[in-house]
Amino acid sequence: MPAATSQFLPFAVAHAPGQALARRHWLVLSAWALLGLAGCDPNPGNGSGKAVSFKGIDVTGVPYGHGFALTDMHGKPRSLADFKGQVVMLYFGFVQCPDVCPTALTRASDVLRLLGPEAAAKVQVMFVTVDPERDTPELLRDYMAAFNPQFLALHGTAEQTRQTADDFKVFYRKVPTGSSYTMDHTALTYLFDPQGRLRVALRHEQTAADYATDIRTLLGGG
Repeated sequence: MPAATSQFLPFAVAHAPGQALARRHWLVLSAWALLGLAGCDPNPGNGSGKAVSFKGIDVTGVPYGHGFALTDMHGKPRSLADFKGQVVMLYFGFVQCPDVCPTALTRASDVLRLLGPEAAAKVQVMFVTVDPERDTPELLRDYMAAFNPQFLALHGTAEQTRQTADDFKVFYRKVPTGSSYTMDHTALTYLFDPQGRLRVALRHEQTAADYATDIRTLLGGG
């Protein structure tokens, strides 16, 4: 799938401290994409024989991203099966992210507004922290409330976080900044269809309208 694979190259890496490092991250991500897309069903359509097209990258059938087992900000264990019948928007980030994560969550709020109340009720936005060392449940609750009270934040141990990120081909790493640190991380959003299948990867530079269009497609059986 040359066309789809090439689109993995510009996946944004938030907070990379230089162009050389960012280029190395892109190479890692593109290599993962080449491996992951090798088993991809080109486009299964919606069961009616009609092909489905997305604004984002069609990742239907990739052999990764099948689910997660983490804890939400209220202390409840969560898995993908809990959200059967909904479209799930899954994003990886961290609370002290200065720009990319707030932009992504603000856009997610805009997406729900564009969808309208009926369709938005069938969408669950999830934020997986890649900084479990600092992102406590209390902090995650406050952070989600600042954007939309319906958003869910998920966290795990350092080992669970690494496993989940690896399962989704998501890159992250700690970068020292004086007496503290920031996080480099892949900035993309995954969409799961109401059957719990990973279908779309949306890039950070895409618009809320692009996101809403692909969600409507999935809600319509695409």
